[in-house]
Amino acid sequence: MTAPKPHPSTEGLTPYPVGLLLTDRRVVVVGGGQVAQRRLPALIAAGADIQLISPATTPAVHAMADAGELTWHRRGYADGDLDGAWYVLVATDDVAVNTAVSAEAERRRVFCARSDDAAAATAWTPASGRDGGATVAVLTGDPRHSAALRDAVVEGLRDGSLAARQYRERTPGVALVGGGPGDPDLITVRGRRLLADADVVVADRLAPRELLAELPEHVEVIDASKIPYGRFMAQEAINRTLIEHAKAGRFVVRLKGGDPYVFGRGGEELLACVEAGLPVTVVPGISSSISVPAAVGIPVTHRGMTHEFTVISGHVGPGERSLTNWDAVARMTGTLVLLMAVDKIGAIAAELIAHGRAGSTPVAVVQEGTTAAQRRVDATLDTVAAVVETEQIKPPAVIVIGDVVNVLAG
Repeated sequence: MTAPKPHPSTEGLTPYPVGLLLTDRRVVVVGGGQVAQRRLPALIAAGADIQLISPATTPAVHAMADAGELTWHRRGYADGDLDGAWYVLVATDDVAVNTAVSAEAERRRVFCARSDDAAAATAWTPASGRDGGATVAVLTGDPRHSAALRDAVVEGLRDGSLAARQYRERTPGVALVGGGPGDPDLITVRGRRLLADADVVVADRLAPRELLAELPEHVEVIDASKIPYGRFMAQEAINRTLIEHAKAGRFVVRLKGGDPYVFGRGGEELLACVEAGLPVTVVPGISSSISVPAAVGIPVTHRGMTHEFTVISGHVGPGERSLTNWDAVARMTGTLVLLMAVDKIGAIAAELIAHGRAGSTPVAVVQEGTTAAQRRVDATLDTVAAVVETEQIKPPAVIVIGDVVNVLAG
């Protein structure tokens, strides 16, 4: 098979590969669309001081700003914005703006990557992936060729063969893929392989962001972020999106955080696709209900201490339209794991205490579990509401209630 030729605008250009150490160094990103959404997670992981300049962003980029992972300047680019920058990424759909940014970068001798014209840039973003402690970065001048080589090397590292797999032409359909709790290494091998074959990826906010950065440029990424109390795509619209793209002859991956069926509404998506006559593959994912506690040293069960653990969705609190029998839950002796319960934890704790659970019962709250931003705070049922407020805990967070919270403490 003949290898793809470099993009015409980059023929004759030979990049010098280098790894930038950007921790606490100012990086300016101009544009808040899908290109920025793909590139930002790697810059965040590198510890860069990211200054995002854009009048508007995608919901996922907005969430990064809300989480304090970057500083968002809600305006257009102005000359002088690159003052003090070590690296610049320009990714707007306005050629004049992109040209002006790269011209300022040239004057200031700051390396600048352009999403619209690689030949006019002074830096290229490689197709990159990670395996363990190794980063694989490929530059060819053609994004699709770079991504294909990167995928072959990374998969070879992961399965120990270093053999490039054959490209598989997939039949149209839908795969519901559980991406795991947040760490991109915790997606299953099958899930990663299906993701690599996708024509379209419909991704949740809680799906591992770094996996999207590994996708070839031709893959369409649709942001189905369900940001709490923010913008969201209705479930019916998600179902319709999956069906429309699959019926148009594409292989669609619905990438979800955790497991598709654990409070993920994957069952509704499967039923909608089956009703539309589409083949559906379901790939289980590692649920945050067990993996996040494990990541901070909490086993949800422990011999001689508990014979059961119960996973409860806390997005609806006691006294609302909750389907949970809180009286029965309070009288159980095992571990309780609450998902989506940050805003309701005060009411839930009070309900459990009212029905007999001791106020001194240990509680752990784990925010952004398995990611670089992971944080654990400890409390009791009596104090957890105040602790969550004082510590300014934000979703996503997993709350563990029971004696297992301290069983492995040294």
